[in-house]
Amino acid sequence: MMETEKTNGNELKDLQKELSYKKTSAWESLDKQAAFGFAQEYKEFLLNKTEREFAKATVDMLKSCGFIDIDDAGELKPNDKVYKSIRGKGVTIAIIGQSGGMDGYNITAAHLDSPRLDLKQIPLYEDEGAALALFKTHYYGGIKKYQWATIPLALHGVIYTKDSQKVEVCIGEDENDPVFVVSDLLVHLASEQMGLKASEVITGEQLNIAIGNMPIEGDGDVSQKIKLNILKILNEKYGIDEDSFITAEIEAVPAGKPRDVGFDSSMIAAYGHDDRVCSFAALKGILSATDPKRTCICILADKEEIGSLGATGLQSRLYENFIASLFAKCNGSYDELAFRRSLELTNVLSMDVDAAYDPTFSSAFEIKNSAVIGSGSAMTKFTGARGKSSSNDADAEYIRALFDLFKKNGVPVQMTELGKVDQGGGGTVAFILAQKGSNTVDYGVPVLSMHAPMEVISKVDLYSAYQGAKAFYESDIVIKH
Repeated sequence: MMETEKTNGNELKDLQKELSYKKTSAWESLDKQAAFGFAQEYKEFLLNKTEREFAKATVDMLKSCGFIDIDDAGELKPNDKVYKSIRGKGVTIAIIGQSGGMDGYNITAAHLDSPRLDLKQIPLYEDEGAALALFKTHYYGGIKKYQWATIPLALHGVIYTKDSQKVEVCIGEDENDPVFVVSDLLVHLASEQMGLKASEVITGEQLNIAIGNMPIEGDGDVSQKIKLNILKILNEKYGIDEDSFITAEIEAVPAGKPRDVGFDSSMIAAYGHDDRVCSFAALKGILSATDPKRTCICILADKEEIGSLGATGLQSRLYENFIASLFAKCNGSYDELAFRRSLELTNVLSMDVDAAYDPTFSSAFEIKNSAVIGSGSAMTKFTGARGKSSSNDADAEYIRALFDLFKKNGVPVQMTELGKVDQGGGGTVAFILAQKGSNTVDYGVPVLSMHAPMEVISKVDLYSAYQGAKAFYESDIVIKH
């Protein structure tokens, strides 16, 4: 009897050990040197600060790796590599697997856009009483508006002149460039401001960017001399006039390069981790995939921060059209029902960032179910808010299969949710692809200070997400419900 009790006690301890799910440091299991090398390549790619720039750099990389535009491809066979630019703001990429998609696809979907300030279409004005020329802006995506005051900003984007010439703009990134700034009220006069809610400290209409102070030379009796001087500079340097802004897409983003964080340089501070960190991991993952069993697809979309709408957002048919073209070119013809059924057999990683647990603001998190920076990539069964509203709640069968896949390939992964219940919430593109009938779950990199002008990630989490994406592309998971 004593021996039986002892045995049961040991079995109980073994069972407890087996069931104890703990987040552990990914630095202990992954190659530190490889993680640092991968992070350096990412930091250089992150200098592409807009969706247009990132998409262009991606296409250039794809061409150098032997990918061709799908519109130039004929019949597709295993290991063929194709891509499609989505109006210069998104990219779809594919490597053909051993079947033509009849058994489904392995798809990753990330987004290229990030919160920012956009110039209004009539942005330029002069406040003569202040002797300042300024740009009016409209913020894009969810931001804390006060965070965008008094930081150096750069201008990126495109302008089309009256004669339809495209002018690419990038001012503020070179050390010899000027930068731009949104002003804030000095603390000595801010007694009323300091009593406001954080959402009211800086309003949307107060996000005006200072761009000049010098009046145009000459004795002419004209008004708005500072504005005229700015227009003169713009005309001489870029060949544009005031009307050109009507067609422009100019984004004001934090100026400067990504920087290592910490004495150990284990982290990266930069603008735009959300969601270019997952875009880069997904991109490099598909470039590293070898001889995939299923056709691999990497979707890098625009406009996630404002609902994935518009022709370049993931809800656009342009992305689905790419997959339909793949199906037709792999199988010799297009069959609508067969294509729809192939999507039902498809597996998806909706690659987007997750909120990393922040001990300074611990009250917003439930630590047992939060992502911990440096503990590897994060899988999130559901996002949404208020009772999982607007969420894709991934199936248990799919999560089990992915955890087994990542464990088999040595990919550290943690199961997470986005903060405490009723604290807030968020969403990704997962629901869009899940609506096609595909197995879908959120997967990505934990981020500190998400949506701030300067976000922070761990290099090892980035490397883990890349390894996870690569393993996923090469997998042959079949889910039986």
